[in-house]
Amino acid sequence: MKLYGWVLRGSQRRMILQCLNRPKSPTLIKEETKIKFSNVSDVLRAMEKVGVVECLNPSEKMGRLYQLTGTGTKIKRYLEPESKTR
Repeated sequence: MKLYGWVLRGSQRRMILQCLNRPKSPTLIKEETKIKFSNVSDVLRAMEKVGVVECLNPSEKMGRLYQLTGTGTKIKRYLEPESKTR
């Protein structure tokens, strides 16, 4: 629940988490959320550090792909409206 609260407190963290329905690059996330690229990168780095997302190809300098971890998926389910979870 601590990580859920952390995600909930940040509007950019919420938007990024909700758009990760499949592995995506920071560029795709930027285009979908309209968040500045540098902010997307910062948020992804923070989310990776706490275990909400993972980078699938960390050795790549460009075109990195991020996906939700099991923890991230659980948090995303909590963020969905009640009608969707039933």
